[in-house]
Amino acid sequence: MLRCLLRAAAVGYGIAVGVRNFLYSRGWLKAHRIDAAVISIGNITAGGTGKTPLVIWLCKTIISDFKSQIGDRKCAILTRGYKAAKDAGPETRHYSDEVAIFAQSCPEAKVIVNPDRVAGAAEAIAKFGANVLIMDDGFQHRRLARDLDIVAVDATEPFGYGKLLPAGLLREPPASLKRADAVVITRCDQVQKAEVDAIEKRLLAANPNIVVARSIHRPVCARSADNQEVSLGELKGRKVFAFCGIGNPDAFLSSIGNLGAELAGSKVYDDHYHYTQQSLADIRAQAEASEADIILTTQKDWTKVSGWARSDDGLPLAYLAIEIKFLAGQDRLTSLIEKTLAGRIS
Repeated sequence: MLRCLLRAAAVGYGIAVGVRNFLYSRGWLKAHRIDAAVISIGNITAGGTGKTPLVIWLCKTIISDFKSQIGDRKCAILTRGYKAAKDAGPETRHYSDEVAIFAQSCPEAKVIVNPDRVAGAAEAIAKFGANVLIMDDGFQHRRLARDLDIVAVDATEPFGYGKLLPAGLLREPPASLKRADAVVITRCDQVQKAEVDAIEKRLLAANPNIVVARSIHRPVCARSADNQEVSLGELKGRKVFAFCGIGNPDAFLSSIGNLGAELAGSKVYDDHYHYTQQSLADIRAQAEASEADIILTTQKDWTKVSGWARSDDGLPLAYLAIEIKFLAGQDRLTSLIEKTLAGRIS
């Protein structure tokens, strides 16, 4: 009975999504174009697909790598800011996890938090003179016109069990990828190459002109309180207790094993979980009971617990710092971005 109800709800959801996309495609719903280049990073499934590292890579690439070719660029990141305050800055403890990560990882860019993307774009231009806007989680937000649509697809669950929400994880059908300009397949190292090949084949079937890149999330090191670093070599053979509250916890837990560490225990919370001091105390108690050598979490979770972490707390607490690394298609993707920006920024 529950499956039937979920399928019925998914049919209604699909109709609503289809009608909305049809109205935008026909121009009956207006997409607002602004005086800046807009690049959207989005997905077609709910849950963690690796958008955040992709946004950070794009922001850093635009600010540094394209400087000589394109000239002056003032970059801003537009985000809805899940349960967040506005005007993110260096002090990020009151902001949502993604907002805090963007502010810390991209200090040269302005982070604009506004659920109204059009208003956020206007604010970025008026207040900060931004001429390049990166819209986080923007594929379904069609009210703000964009010059480039990049979609992140998680190789471990690329098409949301083949069903729309709430029966599956699809936010819209894979056929909607015909609107996208590029797709970055993330976490390619966590599935067999044949599976990635099959994903790419399906992507090209949906949109033969799409640029497809393959990537992994590469751990760089572990960072603890006071920004102390633990090298990846030091993690090998150590017993790790891991915790997280993200959309794809299995990917994080798998990455620990891939580093050669022993997963002594773990605690998984809901995505965007709001930690308290008691939560951290419970985590420490479980980690000590599992005889772990170190407690590891994600950078996203670290932004919410770092205020209570101290280097003299006994069992070390750190987050696994990662960055996106391209296995294939990076040249085509960066060329597409460069041409887009050159056409919009004089």
